[in-house]
Amino acid sequence: MTKKRKSASASARQKGCFDDTQALRQRARRVVQILAQLYPDARCSLEYRTPLELLIATILSAQCTDERVNQVTPALFERFPDAQAYADARLEELEAYIKPTGFYRNKARSIQACCRVLVDRYGGEVPRTLEELTQLPGVGRKTANVVLGNVFGIPGIVVDTHVARISRRLGLTCNTDRDKIERDLMDVLPRDQWVAFGHRMIYHGRRICRARNPLCAQCALESICPKIGVKSRAPKA
Repeated sequence: MTKKRKSASASARQKGCFDDTQALRQRARRVVQILAQLYPDARCSLEYRTPLELLIATILSAQCTDERVNQVTPALFERFPDAQAYADARLEELEAYIKPTGFYRNKARSIQACCRVLVDRYGGEVPRTLEELTQLPGVGRKTANVVLGNVFGIPGIVVDTHVARISRRLGLTCNTDRDKIERDLMDVLPRDQWVAFGHRMIYHGRRICRARNPLCAQCALESICPKIGVKSRAPKA
């Protein structure tokens, strides 16, 4: 191994990444087991009845809480029951329905453009492949994986802010790019756990492993977590 290669490996170990892939997979499986015990009933927090409704709700959830999205979508889904309705909508009306979710002008344009493609190419139906979904306006890998995993039962790992943050803290990835994090997690997690893992990590991020002041002392993963990037807090006087 060259000096440069050794230096890179040492740097990776300092960040919590391992040259031993088998050891990393063992840790990942242990994380899966503990999270399954903590959140056996974890599921998608967005409320929907059809693939299209979940697709629209996931687009709206960008930089918005699922709770707020769920407050908006009942009236939205009643007014726009299918892709054709969104495609034909007046943007001003669509914006008014989704305004509480924030960034509503961009979201309205994305939703309408997405639904026009659904009507023109897919007869108004939501496609069932990652490649087709990610070609839709406003749909990235996260949104595509949400739809595929929850509606069509096709395994995928949803990397949102919680999954990205906790995965780095646990040393399951050294990356900050979400697509790279997704690939890292796919490499170490059992395929049949991909969907459930995402839901459980989101639950854990909301309740325990928060962005600021994570509750490490209350965390069931504390004994196996290297706490990468977690700043220790000085005890109060």
